[in-house]
Amino acid sequence: MNSKIKIAAFGGFRSIPPKAGAAGADKFAVELYPRLVKRGCDVLAYCRIYPGNEDELHAEYQGVQLKWFKTINKSGFDTLIHSFKVTLDIILHNRAKIIHIQSGANSIWALFLRIAGKKVFVSQFAMDWKRDKWPWYGKLYYRLSNYMTAYFPNMVLFDNIYTKEYFEKKFNKKFGFIPYGCEVKEPGMNNQILGKLRLVPGNYFLFVGRFIPDKGIHLLISAFEQLETEMKLVLIGNSPNPGEYEKEIKNTKDKRIIFTGYIYGDDTNYLMKHSYAYVQPSLIEGLSPVILTVMGLGTPLVCSDILENSYITEGNATHFESGNSLSLLDSLKYTLFNPDKIKLQAKIGQQKVIQRFNWDNITEQFIDVFNENKKYD
Repeated sequence: MNSKIKIAAFGGFRSIPPKAGAAGADKFAVELYPRLVKRGCDVLAYCRIYPGNEDELHAEYQGVQLKWFKTINKSGFDTLIHSFKVTLDIILHNRAKIIHIQSGANSIWALFLRIAGKKVFVSQFAMDWKRDKWPWYGKLYYRLSNYMTAYFPNMVLFDNIYTKEYFEKKFNKKFGFIPYGCEVKEPGMNNQILGKLRLVPGNYFLFVGRFIPDKGIHLLISAFEQLETEMKLVLIGNSPNPGEYEKEIKNTKDKRIIFTGYIYGDDTNYLMKHSYAYVQPSLIEGLSPVILTVMGLGTPLVCSDILENSYITEGNATHFESGNSLSLLDSLKYTLFNPDKIKLQAKIGQQKVIQRFNWDNITEQFIDVFNENKKYD
Protein backbone atom coordinates (compact mmCIF):
# COMPACT_ATOMS: atom_id res chain seq x y z
CA MET A 1 0.00 0.00 0.00
CA ASN A 2 1.35 3.39 -0.97
CA SER A 3 -0.68 5.19 1.68
CA LYS A 4 -2.57 4.21 4.75
CA ILE A 5 -6.18 3.18 4.46
CA LYS A 6 -8.07 5.34 6.97
CA ILE A 7 -10.93 3.39 8.53
CA ALA A 8 -13.60 4.45 11.03
CA ALA A 9 -15.55 1.62 12.68
CA PHE A 10 -18.69 1.49 14.80
CA GLY A 11 -21.90 -0.44 15.30
CA GLY A 12 -22.38 -3.76 17.07
CA PHE A 13 -19.35 -3.65 19.35
CA ARG A 14 -19.46 -1.72 22.62
CA SER A 15 -15.86 -1.27 23.67
CA ILE A 16 -12.26 -2.23 22.94
CA PRO A 17 -11.09 -4.12 24.90
CA PRO A 18 -14.43 -5.72 25.87
CA LYS A 19 -16.24 -4.63 29.03
CA ALA A 20 -19.36 -5.85 30.84
CA GLY A 21 -22.08 -6.72 28.33
CA ALA A 22 -19.61 -7.76 25.65
CA ALA A 23 -20.63 -10.23 22.96
CA GLY A 24 -19.46 -11.66 19.66
CA ALA A 25 -19.28 -8.25 17.97
CA ASP A 26 -16.81 -7.08 20.63
CA LYS A 27 -14.60 -10.11 20.05
CA PHE A 28 -14.79 -9.50 16.31
CA ALA A 29 -13.63 -5.90 16.80
CA VAL A 30 -10.80 -6.71 19.20
CA GLU A 31 -9.45 -9.42 16.87
CA LEU A 32 -9.84 -7.63 13.52
CA TYR A 33 -8.98 -3.96 14.11
CA PRO A 34 -5.54 -4.41 15.75
CA ARG A 35 -4.61 -6.77 12.91
CA LEU A 36 -5.63 -4.13 10.36
CA VAL A 37 -3.35 -1.65 12.15
CA LYS A 38 -0.43 -4.10 12.01
CA ARG A 39 -0.93 -4.29 8.26
CA GLY A 40 -0.61 -0.55 7.85
CA CYS A 41 -4.19 0.69 8.22
CA ASP A 42 -5.20 3.70 10.32
CA VAL A 43 -8.21 2.57 12.41
CA LEU A 44 -10.49 4.69 14.59
CA ALA A 45 -13.01 2.64 16.61
CA TYR A 46 -15.99 4.31 18.26
CA CYS A 47 -16.84 2.89 21.70
CA ARG A 48 -19.79 3.45 24.03
CA ILE A 49 -19.98 4.99 27.50
CA TYR A 50 -22.90 3.69 29.55
CA PRO A 51 -24.21 5.43 32.69
CA GLY A 52 -22.22 4.26 35.71
CA ASN A 53 -19.50 2.70 33.54
CA GLU A 54 -17.24 5.63 32.76
CA ASP A 55 -13.90 4.39 34.06
CA GLU A 56 -10.85 3.30 32.07
CA LEU A 57 -11.71 5.09 28.85
CA HIS A 58 -8.51 4.39 26.95
CA ALA A 59 -7.54 6.48 23.93
CA GLU A 60 -5.73 3.62 22.19
CA TYR A 61 -5.60 -0.16 22.12
CA GLN A 62 -2.85 -2.04 20.23
CA GLY A 63 -2.57 0.82 17.75
CA VAL A 64 -6.34 1.25 17.29
CA GLN A 65 -7.46 4.80 18.11
CA LEU A 66 -10.50 4.85 20.40
CA LYS A 67 -13.15 7.54 20.63
CA TRP A 68 -15.95 7.36 23.19
CA PHE A 69 -19.51 8.72 23.14
CA LYS A 70 -22.16 8.48 25.85
CA THR A 71 -25.35 6.53 25.29
CA ILE A 72 -28.20 5.09 27.39
CA ASN A 73 -28.84 1.66 28.93
CA LYS A 74 -32.06 0.83 27.07
CA SER A 75 -31.54 -2.11 24.71
CA GLY A 76 -31.64 -1.16 21.04
CA PHE A 77 -31.85 2.57 21.66
CA ASP A 78 -28.31 2.57 23.07
CA THR A 79 -26.95 1.59 19.66
CA LEU A 80 -29.20 4.01 17.80
CA ILE A 81 -28.15 7.03 19.88
CA HIS A 82 -24.48 6.11 19.83
CA SER A 83 -24.42 5.51 16.06
CA PHE A 84 -26.12 8.86 15.42
CA LYS A 85 -23.40 10.68 17.38
CA VAL A 86 -20.69 8.71 15.61
CA THR A 87 -22.08 9.45 12.16
CA LEU A 88 -22.11 13.18 12.90
CA ASP A 89 -18.54 13.04 14.17
CA ILE A 90 -17.30 11.18 11.09
CA ILE A 91 -18.98 13.58 8.69
CA LEU A 92 -18.24 16.84 10.50
CA HIS A 93 -14.60 16.05 11.25
CA ASN A 94 -13.82 13.90 8.19
CA ARG A 95 -12.41 11.08 10.33
CA ALA A 96 -11.97 8.59 7.47
CA LYS A 97 -13.05 7.73 3.94
CA ILE A 98 -13.60 4.02 4.59
CA ILE A 99 -16.36 3.29 7.11
CA HIS A 100 -16.85 -0.19 8.57
CA ILE A 101 -20.23 -0.64 10.28
CA GLN A 102 -21.12 -3.70 12.32
CA SER A 103 -24.72 -4.96 12.16
CA GLY A 104 -27.33 -4.19 9.54
CA ALA A 105 -29.39 -2.41 12.18
CA ASN A 106 -26.97 0.50 11.65
CA SER A 107 -27.34 0.55 7.87
CA ILE A 108 -29.54 3.64 8.05
CA TRP A 109 -26.38 5.66 8.73
CA ALA A 110 -24.78 4.38 5.54
CA LEU A 111 -27.07 6.65 3.54
CA PHE A 112 -25.83 9.83 5.27
CA LEU A 113 -22.22 8.69 5.17
CA ARG A 114 -22.39 7.99 1.45
CA ILE A 115 -23.96 11.37 0.79
CA ALA A 116 -20.93 12.80 2.61
CA GLY A 117 -18.65 10.97 0.17
CA LYS A 118 -17.68 7.99 2.33
CA LYS A 119 -17.25 4.39 1.23
CA VAL A 120 -19.38 2.28 3.55
CA PHE A 121 -19.02 -1.44 4.31
CA VAL A 122 -21.51 -3.21 6.55
CA SER A 123 -20.78 -6.52 8.29
CA GLN A 124 -24.12 -8.27 8.72
CA PHE A 125 -24.31 -11.06 11.28
CA ALA A 126 -27.31 -13.20 12.21
CA MET A 127 -30.99 -12.82 11.28
CA ASP A 128 -31.51 -10.42 14.18
CA TRP A 129 -35.19 -9.82 13.48
CA LYS A 130 -35.87 -13.38 14.70
CA ARG A 131 -34.40 -12.83 18.16
CA ASP A 132 -36.92 -13.17 20.99
CA LYS A 133 -35.21 -10.48 23.03
CA TRP A 134 -36.68 -7.75 20.78
CA PRO A 135 -40.19 -6.34 21.29
CA TRP A 136 -42.47 -6.11 18.25
CA TYR A 137 -41.19 -2.67 17.28
CA GLY A 138 -37.60 -3.89 17.50
CA LYS A 139 -38.32 -6.80 15.16
CA LEU A 140 -40.16 -4.46 12.79
CA TYR A 141 -37.17 -2.10 12.72
CA TYR A 142 -34.81 -4.98 11.96
CA ARG A 143 -36.99 -6.11 9.06
CA LEU A 144 -37.03 -2.56 7.67
CA SER A 145 -33.27 -2.33 8.18
CA ASN A 146 -32.83 -5.35 5.89
CA TYR A 147 -33.85 -3.13 2.97
CA MET A 148 -31.45 -0.41 4.09
CA THR A 149 -28.69 -3.01 4.40
CA ALA A 150 -29.36 -4.29 0.91
CA TYR A 151 -29.30 -0.88 -0.78
CA PHE A 152 -27.55 1.81 1.30
CA PRO A 153 -23.92 0.57 1.79
CA ASN A 154 -21.31 0.21 -0.93
CA MET A 155 -20.86 -3.41 0.09
CA VAL A 156 -22.37 -5.86 2.60
CA LEU A 157 -20.16 -8.59 4.09
CA PHE A 158 -21.88 -11.56 5.73
CA ASP A 159 -20.24 -13.75 8.33
CA ASN A 160 -22.35 -16.82 7.47
CA ILE A 161 -23.53 -18.24 4.18
CA TYR A 162 -27.12 -18.82 5.27
CA THR A 163 -27.97 -15.21 6.05
CA LYS A 164 -26.12 -14.27 2.86
CA GLU A 165 -28.27 -16.67 0.84
CA TYR A 166 -31.42 -15.28 2.44
CA PHE A 167 -30.51 -11.71 1.45
CA GLU A 168 -29.46 -12.72 -2.07
CA LYS A 169 -32.77 -14.48 -2.73
CA LYS A 170 -34.85 -11.72 -1.16
CA PHE A 171 -33.15 -8.81 -2.91
CA ASN A 172 -31.81 -10.54 -6.05
CA LYS A 173 -28.33 -9.14 -5.42
CA LYS A 174 -24.89 -10.57 -4.77
CA PHE A 175 -23.19 -9.90 -1.42
CA GLY A 176 -19.78 -10.62 0.10
CA PHE A 177 -18.75 -13.28 2.62
CA ILE A 178 -15.99 -12.95 5.22
CA PRO A 179 -16.27 -15.14 8.37
CA TYR A 180 -14.89 -14.82 11.89
CA GLY A 181 -11.59 -16.39 12.88
CA CYS A 182 -11.06 -19.11 15.47
CA GLU A 183 -7.53 -18.77 16.83
CA VAL A 184 -7.02 -17.69 20.42
CA LYS A 185 -3.90 -17.52 22.53
CA GLU A 186 -3.39 -20.77 24.41
CA PRO A 187 -4.17 -20.01 28.09
CA GLY A 188 -1.27 -20.31 30.54
CA MET A 189 -0.81 -23.05 33.11
CA ASN A 190 -0.80 -20.96 36.30
CA ASN A 191 -4.24 -19.39 36.05
CA GLN A 192 -6.03 -18.76 39.38
CA ILE A 193 -9.59 -18.75 38.08
CA LEU A 194 -10.36 -22.42 38.79
CA GLY A 195 -9.39 -22.05 42.43
CA LYS A 196 -11.36 -18.82 42.72
CA LEU A 197 -14.52 -20.55 41.46
CA ARG A 198 -13.74 -23.80 43.32
CA LEU A 199 -13.75 -25.84 40.13
CA VAL A 200 -11.89 -29.01 39.22
CA PRO A 201 -10.49 -29.29 35.67
CA GLY A 202 -12.68 -31.52 33.50
CA ASN A 203 -15.48 -31.59 36.06
CA TYR A 204 -17.83 -28.93 34.72
CA PHE A 205 -19.89 -27.98 31.68
CA LEU A 206 -19.57 -24.38 30.53
CA PHE A 207 -21.57 -21.65 28.79
CA VAL A 208 -20.33 -18.12 28.02
CA GLY A 209 -22.53 -15.36 26.64
CA ARG A 210 -25.35 -12.92 27.12
CA PHE A 211 -28.31 -14.00 29.21
CA ILE A 212 -30.95 -13.41 26.56
CA PRO A 213 -33.70 -15.78 25.33
CA ASP A 214 -32.22 -16.64 21.94
CA LYS A 215 -29.09 -18.05 23.60
CA GLY A 216 -31.29 -20.86 24.98
CA ILE A 217 -29.90 -20.78 28.51
CA HIS A 218 -33.32 -21.77 29.89
CA LEU A 219 -33.10 -24.97 27.84
CA LEU A 220 -29.64 -25.73 29.18
CA ILE A 221 -30.67 -25.19 32.80
CA SER A 222 -33.80 -27.32 32.34
CA ALA A 223 -31.77 -30.16 30.82
CA PHE A 224 -28.96 -29.98 33.36
CA GLU A 225 -31.37 -30.06 36.30
CA GLN A 226 -32.44 -33.52 35.07
CA LEU A 227 -28.89 -34.76 34.49
CA GLU A 228 -27.53 -37.24 37.04
CA THR A 229 -23.95 -36.10 37.57
CA GLU A 230 -21.74 -34.52 40.19
CA MET A 231 -20.33 -32.16 37.60
CA LYS A 232 -21.05 -28.45 37.76
CA LEU A 233 -22.64 -26.21 35.17
CA VAL A 234 -20.81 -22.87 34.96
CA LEU A 235 -22.63 -19.95 33.32
CA ILE A 236 -20.44 -16.95 32.54
CA GLY A 237 -22.07 -13.64 31.65
CA ASN A 238 -25.14 -11.57 32.37
CA SER A 239 -27.72 -9.65 30.42
CA PRO A 240 -26.51 -6.27 29.11
CA ASN A 241 -29.93 -4.92 30.12
CA PRO A 242 -31.13 -7.18 32.99
CA GLY A 243 -34.81 -8.10 32.98
CA GLU A 244 -37.29 -10.86 33.77
CA TYR A 245 -35.52 -13.50 31.70
CA GLU A 246 -32.34 -13.25 33.74
CA LYS A 247 -34.31 -13.38 36.98
CA GLU A 248 -36.11 -16.51 35.81
CA ILE A 249 -33.02 -18.48 34.87
CA LYS A 250 -31.30 -17.53 38.13
CA ASN A 251 -34.24 -18.91 40.10
CA THR A 252 -32.90 -22.45 39.72
CA LYS A 253 -32.57 -24.37 42.99
CA ASP A 254 -29.85 -26.66 41.61
CA LYS A 255 -26.72 -25.99 43.65
CA ARG A 256 -24.52 -27.49 40.93
CA ILE A 257 -25.27 -24.49 38.71
CA ILE A 258 -22.84 -21.59 39.16
CA PHE A 259 -23.43 -18.05 37.89
CA THR A 260 -20.09 -16.24 37.78
CA GLY A 261 -21.00 -12.86 36.29
CA TYR A 262 -18.69 -11.45 33.62
CA ILE A 263 -15.26 -13.00 33.09
CA TYR A 264 -12.95 -12.01 30.21
CA GLY A 265 -9.76 -12.77 28.35
CA ASP A 266 -7.37 -15.47 29.48
CA ASP A 267 -9.63 -16.43 32.39
CA THR A 268 -12.47 -17.26 29.99
CA ASN A 269 -10.20 -19.17 27.63
CA TYR A 270 -8.74 -21.09 30.56
CA LEU A 271 -12.22 -22.10 31.72
CA MET A 272 -13.11 -23.16 28.17
CA LYS A 273 -9.91 -25.16 27.79
CA HIS A 274 -10.41 -27.09 31.03
CA SER A 275 -14.16 -27.72 30.89
CA TYR A 276 -15.46 -31.23 30.32
CA ALA A 277 -17.50 -29.84 27.43
CA TYR A 278 -18.75 -26.48 26.29
CA VAL A 279 -22.51 -26.14 25.66
CA GLN A 280 -24.01 -23.68 23.15
CA PRO A 281 -27.83 -24.05 23.24
CA SER A 282 -28.55 -21.03 21.01
CA LEU A 283 -31.73 -20.76 18.96
CA ILE A 284 -30.30 -18.11 16.64
CA GLU A 285 -26.69 -17.35 15.71
CA GLY A 286 -24.58 -15.82 13.03
CA LEU A 287 -21.17 -17.42 12.75
CA SER A 288 -20.63 -17.92 16.48
CA PRO A 289 -17.27 -16.54 17.73
CA VAL A 290 -17.68 -18.60 20.90
CA ILE A 291 -18.04 -21.88 19.02
CA LEU A 292 -15.02 -20.98 16.89
CA THR A 293 -13.00 -20.19 20.01
CA VAL A 294 -14.02 -23.40 21.78
CA MET A 295 -13.17 -25.52 18.75
CA GLY A 296 -9.91 -23.62 18.29
CA LEU A 297 -8.98 -24.60 21.84
CA GLY A 298 -9.79 -28.26 21.16
CA THR A 299 -12.55 -28.46 23.75
CA PRO A 300 -15.46 -30.93 23.29
CA LEU A 301 -18.57 -29.10 22.13
CA VAL A 302 -22.31 -29.64 22.54
CA CYS A 303 -24.41 -27.30 20.40
CA SER A 304 -27.81 -26.87 18.80
CA ASP A 305 -28.25 -28.15 15.25
CA ILE A 306 -29.07 -24.81 13.63
CA LEU A 307 -27.46 -24.44 10.20
CA GLU A 308 -24.97 -21.79 11.30
CA ASN A 309 -23.56 -24.06 14.01
CA SER A 310 -23.44 -27.13 11.77
CA TYR A 311 -21.58 -25.11 9.14
CA ILE A 312 -18.75 -24.49 11.61
CA THR A 313 -18.57 -27.92 13.25
CA GLU A 314 -18.88 -30.12 10.14
CA GLY A 315 -20.01 -32.92 12.43
CA ASN A 316 -17.17 -32.50 14.92
CA ALA A 317 -19.50 -31.72 17.82
CA THR A 318 -22.37 -33.33 19.68
CA HIS A 319 -25.53 -31.79 18.23
CA PHE A 320 -29.06 -31.68 19.64
CA GLU A 321 -32.38 -30.48 18.24
CA SER A 322 -32.60 -26.71 18.61
CA GLY A 323 -35.20 -25.62 21.15
CA ASN A 324 -35.59 -29.12 22.62
CA SER A 325 -34.38 -29.46 26.21
CA LEU A 326 -34.94 -33.25 26.22
CA SER A 327 -32.75 -33.61 23.14
CA LEU A 328 -30.12 -31.48 24.90
CA LEU A 329 -30.40 -33.73 27.97
CA ASP A 330 -29.75 -36.78 25.79
CA SER A 331 -26.69 -35.08 24.29
CA LEU A 332 -25.30 -34.23 27.72
CA LYS A 333 -25.79 -37.88 28.76
CA TYR A 334 -24.00 -38.99 25.60
CA THR A 335 -20.94 -36.91 26.47
CA LEU A 336 -20.79 -38.41 29.98
CA PHE A 337 -20.82 -41.96 28.59
CA ASN A 338 -18.39 -41.27 25.73
CA PRO A 339 -15.47 -39.15 27.02
CA ASP A 340 -12.89 -40.62 24.62
CA LYS A 341 -15.13 -40.13 21.57
CA ILE A 342 -15.87 -36.48 22.29
CA LYS A 343 -12.19 -35.74 22.95
CA LEU A 344 -11.18 -37.29 19.61
CA GLN A 345 -14.00 -35.41 17.92
CA ALA A 346 -12.73 -32.14 19.44
CA LYS A 347 -9.16 -32.79 18.29
CA ILE A 348 -10.27 -33.38 14.68
CA GLY A 349 -12.52 -30.32 14.84
CA GLN A 350 -9.68 -28.16 16.12
CA GLN A 351 -7.45 -29.04 13.17
CA LYS A 352 -10.22 -28.25 10.67
CA VAL A 353 -11.41 -24.92 12.05
CA ILE A 354 -7.86 -23.57 12.32
CA GLN A 355 -7.48 -24.24 8.60
CA ARG A 356 -10.88 -22.82 7.63
CA PHE A 357 -11.18 -19.79 9.93
CA ASN A 358 -7.82 -18.09 10.20
CA TRP A 359 -7.81 -14.50 11.53
CA ASP A 360 -4.79 -13.43 9.51
CA ASN A 361 -6.38 -14.65 6.27
CA ILE A 362 -9.64 -12.94 7.22
CA THR A 363 -7.80 -9.67 7.85
CA GLU A 364 -6.24 -9.87 4.40
CA GLN A 365 -9.69 -10.38 2.91
CA PHE A 366 -10.91 -7.16 4.54
CA ILE A 367 -7.85 -5.28 3.28
CA ASP A 368 -8.46 -6.58 -0.23
CA VAL A 369 -12.05 -5.35 -0.07
CA PHE A 370 -11.01 -1.93 1.25
CA ASN A 371 -8.14 -1.67 -1.28
CA GLU A 372 -10.57 -2.00 -4.16
CA ASN A 373 -11.76 1.43 -3.07
CA LYS A 374 -8.32 2.81 -2.31
CA LYS A 375 -8.68 5.60 -4.86
CA TYR A 376 -11.19 7.19 -2.46
CA ASP A 377 -8.61 7.50 0.37
